Amino acid sequence: MSTVAASEDAPVLFEERTAANGTRIGIATLNAARTLNGFSLPMAHLLGERLQAWADDDGIALVVLQGAGEKAFCAGGDLHSLYRSMVEYRQAGRSDIRDNTYAAEFFDVEYRVDYAIHTFPKPILCWGHGIVMGGGIGLMSGASHRVVSERSKLAFPEITVGLFPDVGGSWLLPRVPGKGGLFLALTGAPLNAGDAIYAGLADIHVPDAQREAVFTALLGVHWSEEAKRNHEQLSALLQQHATDAATGPLLRHAATLDALCAGDDLATIVDAIIALETDDPWLQAAQATLAAGAPGSARLAFELQRRTAGASLADVYRLEYIAALHSAAHGDFAEGIRALLIDKDRTPHWQPATLAEATAAWAHTFFVSPWSDATHPLADLGVTDPERSLA
Repeated sequence: MSTVAASEDAPVLFEERTAANGTRIGIATLNAARTLNGFSLPMAHLLGERLQAWADDDGIALVVLQGAGEKAFCAGGDLHSLYRSMVEYRQAGRSDIRDNTYAAEFFDVEYRVDYAIHTFPKPILCWGHGIVMGGGIGLMSGASHRVVSERSKLAFPEITVGLFPDVGGSWLLPRVPGKGGLFLALTGAPLNAGDAIYAGLADIHVPDAQREAVFTALLGVHWSEEAKRNHEQLSALLQQHATDAATGPLLRHAATLDALCAGDDLATIVDAIIALETDDPWLQAAQATLAAGAPGSARLAFELQRRTAGASLADVYRLEYIAALHSAAHGDFAEGIRALLIDKDRTPHWQPATLAEATAAWAHTFFVSPWSDATHPLADLGVTDPERSLA
């Protein structure tokens, strides 16, 4: 075993372990357990650079992506640094969304890493243990082999902080069966392992106790020079350690969610969800989150799913990038972080305050780009890399 990044306090730890026939396995560990491996800009830079190196290294057969600690793979993005950048931008009286240079760089690099995982030429095993939310789903979603355990909890909770399900969420959530993806975007409802697999956000359930056995078994395989063969070998190995996951509430309530989210009028859908009479704790929590969440976030999530229907993953990232920078410049994102993480008063003052004010015309301003298509910072996504469809 050789260590690529030796410092124990590095944002991401990298190892290379030698398998049975001399091929190597690259292991990347998000290394910020105290913040539940919140995905930071330094993490994004390091991970992007190492993924590119491993993609180009013929001796690397596959990559493993995991998080340090027992609580989370990745609970989302580094919101504290984004908040500081938003406060500075607004205090300076800026109006061009490009002038928040930190946010522009953060979302650029984060989305590039996510896209690189989606298009990686070799198998990537992502171990989605514990909390996997927001930016964590962005990292996990593109991996070829996405493992969840009995301790996994996945969610897109952006409505609670005044953002929208980004990191490709506008591409992932419409692929959830029925109307489940819209419900998840509006309510931030959490998914257990069974629901994560049902929703297409994970592939296989492996009990947490089998984790070390899986890692040991990876080293005993004679990995091939052909990526397709390695995909098959990894799938077979994981299946040997897999068990059935418990059915979750997303699947159990699928018919109800389809009825609630039917039609194309957001106000009607929101009213139906909140008015539902139920004693189910999962549904009740979803109702409460929607009722307390940012009306603007609900509208943006809804409009993004409509606008990106049929779009390529690269085009989805490009539109989300514009909307994310608008959210950082003049949306509710800063207020949501303030209420949840800075002042911790949990009383955000949303603007717009009601869904009636958060109209489609209001949302349209978040999709206005200061760039031409050719000069968009993510214009090169998809130019050389084929997209691997999750549909």
